[in-house]
Amino acid sequence: MRIVYFTHSLASCWNHGNAHFLRGVLDELVERGHDVRAYEPEGAWSLANLLADHGEAGLEAWHRRYPRLASTAYSSDADPAALVEGADLVIVHEWNDPALVAALGALRRRGAPFLLLFHDTHHRAVSAPDEMRAYDLDGYDGVLAFGEALAQVYRRWGWGNRVWTWHEAADTRRFHPPAAEEERDHQRRGLIWIGNWGDGERSEEIERFLLAPARAAGLPLDIYGVRYPDEARAMLARYGAAYHGWAPNACAPALFARHLATIHVPRRFYATILPGIPTIRVFEALACAIPLVSAPWDDAEALFRPGSDYLVARDGPEMERHLTAVARDPALRAALAASGWETIRTRHTCAHRVDELLAIAAALRPASPERISA
Repeated sequence: MRIVYFTHSLASCWNHGNAHFLRGVLDELVERGHDVRAYEPEGAWSLANLLADHGEAGLEAWHRRYPRLASTAYSSDADPAALVEGADLVIVHEWNDPALVAALGALRRRGAPFLLLFHDTHHRAVSAPDEMRAYDLDGYDGVLAFGEALAQVYRRWGWGNRVWTWHEAADTRRFHPPAAEEERDHQRRGLIWIGNWGDGERSEEIERFLLAPARAAGLPLDIYGVRYPDEARAMLARYGAAYHGWAPNACAPALFARHLATIHVPRRFYATILPGIPTIRVFEALACAIPLVSAPWDDAEALFRPGSDYLVARDGPEMERHLTAVARDPALRAALAASGWETIRTRHTCAHRVDELLAIAAALRPASPERISA
């Protein structure tokens, strides 16, 4: 099957978490023999910022770890029909220009033979609903929503049984427990948090559930991410956290392997209005078998086993207690690591999500199953 995916960027993961999941899914599709093509707009803000900060060297990890993948940049005046020629399945991520979204829908509406799906991996359906409803999805066969709470929003908008919950997952070819020799080579110490500042969506939570408890527990804290304004960096310095800037997502497994534990601080929308949607870092951290402690978050869809796969802190003092216990108790660390990895490998890999995607395509096109079989 020929699959075309329109992304904001496949090459850059700078403030662009969807690239993590997308790389794993597309690589799995290639592994299964599908013809995969990815397109991203010229001048995409994520790639532009990455190149401005790090130059071409910032792309080295992506090229090295994903040699089978590539993306093609298209101009604003490109012909959408030419980009999807011969496609069986076209998926359009919501960080695309509304004009492109509408043009692809018009092609499908006029009888183009490909299946057309819209992929939503953000909270804008509740935080900026007018902005999302402005997308012209007429002609689309369905919507892929990265959480059931988000899928329910689309059902209320009239999509009914044409919206599917399609969670993110871990790329376990690259995110997996470190090998025994890697464990011997690294002396684990302190805490690590990989995440962006959050545009005010979790600033208070970062202080309450990350910075203050780490300092109170007496544990070194390494922070990686982008879009930290001066006041945020000043706050990190006050708490003694070491800020390292951006790290390529492909390097995250090696960073996790050097630390005792990591922390999940969900953005406010995913802790309140859209419960049950974890960040991609939860899947990736558990896949790497690093103990994880989470700020308050409702696993409304029972994706994990709270208390076994990770610990949950209801407030700052409980976070401090959990972090202290994890740091002092090797048996607790081992139990959390083993449980989290088991849940990922049995339920939440990119291979699982490819199975789900192909099943969706088969349900939409039952008359020609040979076109969508793996």
